[in-house]
Amino acid sequence: MKRLIINADDVGADEARNAGIFEALENGIVTSVSILANGPAFDDAIKHIRLSSKNDVSYGIHINLSEGRPISSGLRIITGSDGLFLGKSFAIELFSRNNGQAFEKDIITEIDAQMKMLINAGIKVSHIDGHHHIHIFPAVINATISVAKRYNIPWIRIPEEKTPSYDGLSVNSEIISEAGLFNGFGSKARPLINATGIDTTEHFRGLYLKGRLSLPILEELFKKLPDGLTEFMTHPGNAVKEGVHGYFTRFSTPDREKELKTLLHPGFREMIEKYNIILTPFPEV
Repeated sequence: MKRLIINADDVGADEARNAGIFEALENGIVTSVSILANGPAFDDAIKHIRLSSKNDVSYGIHINLSEGRPISSGLRIITGSDGLFLGKSFAIELFSRNNGQAFEKDIITEIDAQMKMLINAGIKVSHIDGHHHIHIFPAVINATISVAKRYNIPWIRIPEEKTPSYDGLSVNSEIISEAGLFNGFGSKARPLINATGIDTTEHFRGLYLKGRLSLPILEELFKKLPDGLTEFMTHPGNAVKEGVHGYFTRFSTPDREKELKTLLHPGFREMIEKYNIILTPFPEV
């Protein structure tokens, strides 16, 4: 049996992104979302969730330690002098290694604060993943597991995927290098997570497809989808209007609209049926 979770990352990044994601959700395409607790459009995201007509959707936390402003105050190491996170490249380098107890304290303090934001908003959190997959980095994985156990979160994402060979998919060296980093940390994190009784999906797709979705590529992905439970990471949305600026708006580009258009295309549903794929949220365990 082929079961597929279609998860949309970055809910709360901005209102344009939220609008596109929830359009896909209301159309029954997106079955799960991951929320940026410190996203500028967090309140707008919660409003969308409360107004949604869909009850069969799972909601998770998209741990963010790399961009924007943290929720916690008094962080000593993982923010700059301006109080903001250090950005993707600095964060990847920083969290690739452990840096002592004060460093670990900053991490657990901020992750816990982000989790409480969702819980206090009434969100039943089903899964944990991370902005730039930071949740499975060596300096963060223990805090991720600790928070999951504290709040009884049953699922943690493992971004582990072999380089795909899809016709028409261009994968450059930068993408391969970044995906290799995530794969390596993911494979090391999996046994640590599973040893605690927390679940991970059997398969993962999407590391190589951000901004590259098309119906022919989806056809190949679905045709080759293995049996079992797969999480498919997506990034649909609408592009922000010209002149709108924020921590995450540079990611809300026409590529997001292209991805949304692909997911909403009638051919998408036809392929799901053609290959006997069952769409599902993260199951309750």
